[in-house]
Amino acid sequence: LRKPVIIWVVCVGDELYVRSYRGRDSAWFRGVQVQHAGHISAGGVEKDVAFVAETDPAVNDKVDAAYRTKYGRYPQYVAPMLTPEVRATTIKLTPRPA
Repeated sequence: LRKPVIIWVVCVGDELYVRSYRGRDSAWFRGVQVQHAGHISAGGVEKDVAFVAETDPAVNDKVDAAYRTKYGRYPQYVAPMLTPEVRATTIKLTPRPA
């Protein structure tokens, strides 16, 4: 098993999204491109998930807004999350069947 990676998750409607802060070169993002599945732990909830690329510009705009709202107190980290390179790594987390 891989060492856990901390990622910033945002909610848009009923969907959860993540992005790779370091873009497509990040080790965890490259792994996602191969496995398309993983395990998340957040707020005491543990779930097996599938990783689905999100390319819709309108959805990405909403993800941008969610990052600004949730993590706005960390502008030095939020700004890179909104760049075109990082937006291109937007992934929707969907539950995997048990």
